[in-house]
Amino acid sequence: MARPLLDVQDIRIHYDTTRGSYKVVDGVNVKIKRNEIFGLAGESGCGKSTLVEGILRLIEPPGRIKSGSVRFYPLGDDEALGVDLVQLGEEELRQMRWKHLSYIPQGSMNSLNPIMRVEDQMIDVITTHADLSRQAARERANELLRTVGLSARAARAYPHELSGGMKQRAIIAMAMVLNPALVVADEPTTALDVNVQRAILEMIADIKQQTGATVIFVSHDMAVHAELVDRLAIMYAGEVVEVSDVYTIFENAQHPYSRRLIASIPALGGSRTRLESIPGMAPSPLQWPSGCRFHPRCPHAMSVCQQIAPPLIELTPGHQVACHLYYDVHELQLSPTQESEHAI
Repeated sequence: MARPLLDVQDIRIHYDTTRGSYKVVDGVNVKIKRNEIFGLAGESGCGKSTLVEGILRLIEPPGRIKSGSVRFYPLGDDEALGVDLVQLGEEELRQMRWKHLSYIPQGSMNSLNPIMRVEDQMIDVITTHADLSRQAARERANELLRTVGLSARAARAYPHELSGGMKQRAIIAMAMVLNPALVVADEPTTALDVNVQRAILEMIADIKQQTGATVIFVSHDMAVHAELVDRLAIMYAGEVVEVSDVYTIFENAQHPYSRRLIASIPALGGSRTRLESIPGMAPSPLQWPSGCRFHPRCPHAMSVCQQIAPPLIELTPGHQVACHLYYDVHELQLSPTQESEHAI
């Protein structure tokens, strides 16, 4: 089997403050395949953005990557071609960025340099990370800007002269200008109207199809994930609680938290019913609950849930869940009939 493009193992990211250590990401394991859009979903504060910032080594003090590895294979499957992004030095990491991995940050509309023209910012990226003349870089920049629907006039504009959607398109073009193997998009449709949101989502899907790039797409909006991603990981309280292809998650989610997130999505058509909400509040990373971190809000909580954290196990090929409802079934190797009696 081919290696994944990105193999994240037991990554832990803490923020040290006078009040204690906030364990924002606490032991995440995910494998991200080549040429897929991989979604990260969950409530605000569950660790999605911190996880991708850790993968890209953008965590700054008082934050730190406490432990774990992020094996990245942009050049091929061979073990010798992989690098651990956590262990890279700053100069080595700088060489990797833009050329092999790029970032569409949260609030990217404010990420452009306000005193440089859009085209010039892209030229700086190209000439710094690739052996191209300034003229060739200008041609490449304008080609990418046209691809995302921006004219030559927009290319010569300053950021304040562009609308929010145009700035978002410019950031996406900049992220793709050197054809990186991995693009991380952190809430790229935040603060955009629904029409622009749809255009941005279609653009990201087109980029994946045309370039073969892998995209990590972060959003708390489950409806957006349903529209865009190939596989989806659900995060809660700094941990991944369920991973599968997006169709399985929406049609047969097994973790109680995943089901509650999906039940909160408004549906068009059909009978009018009251949307379900998740009772209680997400816990503080300063003091996660013992055992399963979702148990204070879970309608299926058992005594074991308060004492032991469930491992992430594979229920069916490609479908992983961290829940004692299934851990017990897995351990006892019950018959299919018995297993259905234990299902949610």
